[in-house]
Amino acid sequence: MLDNLEKVLQIDSRFSKAYHLRGILYHGMGRHRSAIKELSTALTLDASSIECLYLRASCHHAIGEYKAAIKDYDDVLDLELDSMDKFVLQCLAFYQKEIALYTASKANLEFSQFNIDDDVDPLFKEYWCKRLHPKNVAEKVYRQPPLRISLRSGRLNKQDFKFTKHQTSLLLAADSIGKKIQYNCRGFLPNQRQYRMAGLAAIEIAQKVSKAWRFLRNPKNSAKLVRRRDKHNMSVNRGGYCSTSTLSAGSPTSSPSEERVSSGISLSWQDVYNIAVKWRQISEPCDPVVWVNKLSEEFNSGFGSHTPLLLGQAKIVRYYPYYLRTLEAAKTIMLDLKYVNNAEDRAIFLTDIEKLKNIEVASSCSDLYNVVGETYWVATRCDSIAFQGGKTGFDFAIRTPCTPSRWEEYQEEMTAAWEAICEAYCSDPNPTRDSNALDAVKASILRMTYYWYNFMPLSRGSSVVGYVVLLGLFLAASMDVTASIPPGVQVDWEAILSPDPGTFVDAVKPWLYPSVKMSKSLKDYADVSVAFGTTGSVVAALTSADT
Repeated sequence: MLDNLEKVLQIDSRFSKAYHLRGILYHGMGRHRSAIKELSTALTLDASSIECLYLRASCHHAIGEYKAAIKDYDDVLDLELDSMDKFVLQCLAFYQKEIALYTASKANLEFSQFNIDDDVDPLFKEYWCKRLHPKNVAEKVYRQPPLRISLRSGRLNKQDFKFTKHQTSLLLAADSIGKKIQYNCRGFLPNQRQYRMAGLAAIEIAQKVSKAWRFLRNPKNSAKLVRRRDKHNMSVNRGGYCSTSTLSAGSPTSSPSEERVSSGISLSWQDVYNIAVKWRQISEPCDPVVWVNKLSEEFNSGFGSHTPLLLGQAKIVRYYPYYLRTLEAAKTIMLDLKYVNNAEDRAIFLTDIEKLKNIEVASSCSDLYNVVGETYWVATRCDSIAFQGGKTGFDFAIRTPCTPSRWEEYQEEMTAAWEAICEAYCSDPNPTRDSNALDAVKASILRMTYYWYNFMPLSRGSSVVGYVVLLGLFLAASMDVTASIPPGVQVDWEAILSPDPGTFVDAVKPWLYPSVKMSKSLKDYADVSVAFGTTGSVVAALTSADT
């Protein structure tokens, strides 16, 4: 693609769209500085390109150039618009500017203080995720202070970009581990910045979890293995900027969960995943990655993942390879249950023999639609391990609305799965010498990964976060995953299309298990939370991958 764009520019060096497209490609590859250069060239040829301005602002934002980012976001907000698509970018610029100001204010504070989920108002996050008009937010939510005030609290220092020997070794290890997240499928660009994010997150998870496991394996603490139900507040927000409460605005205190993670004594499944979530949030700040249960009351009516395979006549490059498997899954469910649900959640019964025959021979979505006669949905199986004899379900894989009741059910599944991992590893005095014990640990990690992917508890980013945690947990158990994900395989889709965790384990282990090697490399790595202790140093570490 880059070669083709170069040929276009050889024909017409003033074709601004070519520079814009090249900027999009560089951005998708994590090469933000290169993207800024291309987008700046495009803007010299077409100064009113809102697409270029917005993307350049996002790139400046990601690499910690907050002053330049705010200027570009403001320019986007000031432009006259001629289409609804451009208006959406203007709405996003409003939200992104606030997040950039928030991040700038945290630059010289500990990375634990960067906490979008607890600091940012639920209404703001909901409107940001949905790309809604910010008028309601602007009236109800406390805004970030201007940049000059945010930068008093912190700005990226040149020193952040000068790495010690230990930091450099850690970054090299992170790059090696992180590249394992790459999907070898059409539509997924290699992205060095995301590799580094994934590697650093996986190592930090491994360090925190291994510390917790050492505590649990101490005979004095054996009682800690007794199942505990760590109930999380459904929508606790500490206030802070972009908040409807000023009680804790700018408060430097850590949340109880942050203190728990730091101590390494007691970790819940959500503590573990939240480490990866925070790294994903800061690595690409133009993506609204937030925990769904910390949105506003809209959560009560269901807010979740929506992944299309087809949009009208368009085949979505990333996900269309799973079209036939998804179609067969839908047909199987329809033939088994003999009903579907329409858009109003009313049952449409399919007991007519002719309809069932037509479903059986259907070869496309349109064939199934013609049988049903209207928009419909089906629920796939997702067998429970937390509720004996029961089965839980979710709206058909492509759309997974997360309601409070569904959250509570999956909270139980994730809690049970996490405790099974801890039990499998900590109950054996020396699991690294027992192949059966290690197999139990591997399988329990995959089972929790299965429920995570079916849960989809983030507005975005659930896929990469799930695999990062998998890599981190294997590393915590002294196992390195050395294989790349095979071509054509998307691990989240394998989980979504599996009716139970055992089926998912059987699908993944033929290529994953042979690649797992015993390793003591974790003890050689510097502590991630110390090596890159501030938000500014984290941004610098990610940005230095752009070489």
